[in-house]
Amino acid sequence: MKKIVILLIVLSCQMTYAKTSIKLATLVPKGTSWANTLKDMTKEIKTATDGEVRLKIYYGGTQGDEPDVLRKLRIGQLHGGIFTGKTLSEIYSDIRNIEIPFNFYHDDQKALKAIQSQESFFNKGIESKNFVNLGIYGIGKVYVVSSKKVTSIEEMKGVKMWAWEGDQLIAALMESLGLVSVPLAITDVTSSLSTGMIDAAYAPPLGIVALQWQNKIKYLIDFPTAYSIGALVVTKKIWSKLSKEHQDIVMKISKKYVAKANELAVSDNEASLKVLKENGVEFIQFSKEDLANAESIRANVIERLRDKVISSKAIKRIEDLR
Repeated sequence: MKKIVILLIVLSCQMTYAKTSIKLATLVPKGTSWANTLKDMTKEIKTATDGEVRLKIYYGGTQGDEPDVLRKLRIGQLHGGIFTGKTLSEIYSDIRNIEIPFNFYHDDQKALKAIQSQESFFNKGIESKNFVNLGIYGIGKVYVVSSKKVTSIEEMKGVKMWAWEGDQLIAALMESLGLVSVPLAITDVTSSLSTGMIDAAYAPPLGIVALQWQNKIKYLIDFPTAYSIGALVVTKKIWSKLSKEHQDIVMKISKKYVAKANELAVSDNEASLKVLKENGVEFIQFSKEDLANAESIRANVIERLRDKVISSKAIKRIEDLR
């Protein structure tokens, strides 16, 4: 009888950690370097777990905009996704301390080091919200692109700028600059640039090219406003279905390919800037006086966000790193 009970327990454990399919969604289009790292990651995880853990990735926004994907995670239709800072803040808002305007706009490597030094801090916060972080992406420096020519901060006032719906950090920046905010889903930006509903939008160069905004805009302000991040997260519920051995394997492989994507992002962004120039996009230089105002704009944005979007503790962490 005792042997039978032990056998049943063993069988039960095996059933608990049976083959697990993890459904992930992302806005990342197929064919990009970023998507290729995800494809390779998926293959390696399947091989390393003898097919016990399989990732099913939906690319190019086929599951909707990021907020749509997050809602699907919360109700169990999906198990994970790659989210950029705006949507990550709906999980754990302090992660956006990296994206405060004019933090690391001039230095990719400094931004990546800041991410690495805070990863355990971010992980704890994300886990407290019932998600598991498999790696943080450094997506790159954010540029403003426009169909209207503006040559100074003063001229930007009144420009109709896309703002991702619900993005409080961007809202604070736009208020500080006197811009007209037009909240839209990211999937509506291209058509809105075509119709004139908006004059301008913002993204890292690889995002601008991947989303094909270069066909709708004429100018790029050659002064990055921020550094954009993302993260690959899964729900604790799906994570708990993996054995400890498989959790360790998935975590190790995921971090490996996130690091590879971060390396590629630097060169991809540089290549994307060249693509924009080749497509006739004019790069606008602001005056030294305007550039010098960056720190005062940053301070204004921080005060609008402090303890409302980002905690004082998280703000101090990023101030110390700068």
